[in-house]
Amino acid sequence: MSHLKTLYSNEITPKLMDRFGYKNVMQVPKLTKIVLNMGLGEAIQNIKVLDSSVQELGLITGQRPVVTRARKSIAAFKLRAGMPIGCKVTLQGPRMYDFFNRLVNVALPRVRDFRGISPKGFDGRGSYSLGIREHIIFPEIEYDKIDKIKGLNITVVTSARTDEEGMALLQLMGMPFST
Repeated sequence: MSHLKTLYSNEITPKLMDRFGYKNVMQVPKLTKIVLNMGLGEAIQNIKVLDSSVQELGLITGQRPVVTRARKSIAAFKLRAGMPIGCKVTLQGPRMYDFFNRLVNVALPRVRDFRGISPKGFDGRGSYSLGIREHIIFPEIEYDKIDKIKGLNITVVTSARTDEEGMALLQLMGMPFST
């Protein structure tokens, strides 16, 4: 079992039960899944960008990404339905906890001029989304071998019912929110 999972069950669960007055352990919010998405608009002209992005996202997560395709045709962007325009990965279980641990303790501190992440990324139901402008903050990516710096979106889905509960869970798990 990962370090973060044992920390959650031994320390974080009792703190959340005290703070929010839960009567049952099953009411305590927990991480459900983490979704990483890399939207690549330039994949319309250059398909090699998509191949390198799939490989790099696979290195970051340890899981093969799914190529996302356009649902609609948009003439202004020269986009046809079914064209590949991005890739995504959904992490659950032990890989989710390992990735969250690496994100909080290794990747986010490597961001230039980092002062914490914004607490405004909650969606109203306890899930948190953040955008990363440079995917090279992850140590798995070798800076010399990439052709272009890309951004990615990370959504941390929790079972919390409110943003306050979700924020308390993520703070206790080590997410560095700015004040």
